[in-house]
Amino acid sequence: MAFSLTESATTVQSVQADGASCANSPAETKQERPKPCCVCIDEKVARDECMLMSADGRAQCAELIQNYKTCMKSFGFNV
Repeated sequence: MAFSLTESATTVQSVQADGASCANSPAETKQERPKPCCVCIDEKVARDECMLMSADGRAQCAELIQNYKTCMKSFGFNV
């Protein structure tokens, strides 16, 4: 099974020409989407710290919780 350089160049050209139709494929979207643990780190730390240090975390940290949810939704995560 020999693979020639001309076959490779033809394949690359056809992929480049068809690239626009593949831009929105689900496989690419998954690869481009960051992991949930890697986004909104500052918001998560502030939220977690508030929740740990307060007696009634839900009530006292409502704004920080909402900031975290808004940030996660901006990256496409449903929290």
